[in-house]
Amino acid sequence: MTFVRIGGVAHHVVVEGSGPVCVLSAGLGLSWFDWDPVVPLLAPYRTVVRFDRPGHGLSAPATAPPTAAGEADRIASLLDAVGGHRAPVTVVGHSIAGFHAEAFARLHPARTAALVLVDSSVEEHPRPSRTAVAASRFLGGTLAAAGVPAALGPTLRRAAVRSDPAPSALIRRVYRTSRVLRGTLLENARYGAVAAELLALRDRYPLPPGLPVTVLAAPDGSARWERRQRALARRLGAHYEAAVPSGHLVMLDRPDAVARAVLRSGQVAA
Repeated sequence: MTFVRIGGVAHHVVVEGSGPVCVLSAGLGLSWFDWDPVVPLLAPYRTVVRFDRPGHGLSAPATAPPTAAGEADRIASLLDAVGGHRAPVTVVGHSIAGFHAEAFARLHPARTAALVLVDSSVEEHPRPSRTAVAASRFLGGTLAAAGVPAALGPTLRRAAVRSDPAPSALIRRVYRTSRVLRGTLLENARYGAVAAELLALRDRYPLPPGLPVTVLAAPDGSARWERRQRALARRLGAHYEAAVPSGHLVMLDRPDAVARAVLRSGQVAA
């Protein structure tokens, strides 16, 4: 466990294993330890880099609202900071971080060996809001002043993550802070804007020719979600795979499926 400074913000990062590098980025409000079930399956074959975005996990608060390009550059800067990893990497994004991972592949093609989207967010017609950021900051400040994170943060985390395997001490350390509440609200407020930016990037920056791309979806009985995930796979020229049974937190429900997708992509990339 270490901290690296990127853009003036202290980022928490954990590097384990050996071999070609894969970067794991979790979804909205999640933390580095949510990848714990996957890491033992990857570390014998990959150098696994996982990190907390600003306002998540143990990282410091964000100094500015997130953008797709900014999150892609964050991953590149993180790789530089933890050891100058310049060889192409497998970038793995879960949920909203799927936007960031795809943006990385488009904006840093020479540094991308493979792309794995784990039940990624999909927005065909995003609608950015001009007032959402201000509203999120007001709400975050109000809830923090009322002591809501300290009182209810761990309980809300446990309610959101079924059969949560994370140690209670870590849950309390992370989710009792107003920093994580504010960070989650800020990313959520920028969701539509980041989705719209990614659509624009798709028009301007093609994925590298022949890039192995996997869409690992968790339909969980939803035909509509499965159709949207399959459409995303077609749009990206990706291999589609369903993790069944699994909820949205595929890394917790089916770590074996995530590890296989990463290792298979790396083999194709080589």
